[in-house]
Amino acid sequence: MTAIPQQVLDRQKSALNTLVATQATLFAGFEKLVDLNLKVVKATLDEVAQTSQQAFTVKDPQEAAAFASGLVQPGAEKALAYGKHVYDIVAGVQGELAKLAEVQIAEGQQQVAEAVEQFSKNAPTGSESAVALLKSSLATANGAYESLTKAAKQAAEVAESNLNAAANATFKAATDAAEAATKSTRGRRAAA
Repeated sequence: MTAIPQQVLDRQKSALNTLVATQATLFAGFEKLVDLNLKVVKATLDEVAQTSQQAFTVKDPQEAAAFASGLVQPGAEKALAYGKHVYDIVAGVQGELAKLAEVQIAEGQQQVAEAVEQFSKNAPTGSESAVALLKSSLATANGAYESLTKAAKQAAEVAESNLNAAANATFKAATDAAEAATKSTRGRRAAA
């Protein structure tokens, strides 16, 4: 078998392996999201049953206000935790897909480099400058790709940092609001 058909078969096999790995990664992420949502639904149903039982024991409006304000903070915490879990799952899938893409691109770069090398060996006499220009262009393109990859990774890190900061600020605001509502309810009880 000649080298060209073997290279084509190798590329097709590599592409098929990448497709299978991509599908497996996406399915694993979907499976994690379904599992998370099932756990959240089960926990929510249990909490609703408990909260409903507790709501029946409330006797006056001040107790009702305290009960309602007591629900705010745990609800905000749970929503924040759920969002974090979803983000972690999506970020994990995205990271795996990025790794697969990097491998595929590296293989492509290697194949192009090999083709250029093969071309340079078989190039007619006097075409050395064209081959040098081709190799230089390939090196420049590879350098540009590496710079873009590095910038994309840095942007993803900044975005994650900003998301965490926003989540923490939201959690603090929800906690502060719940504490203020609880203090307000206690103040009204003491005045009554």
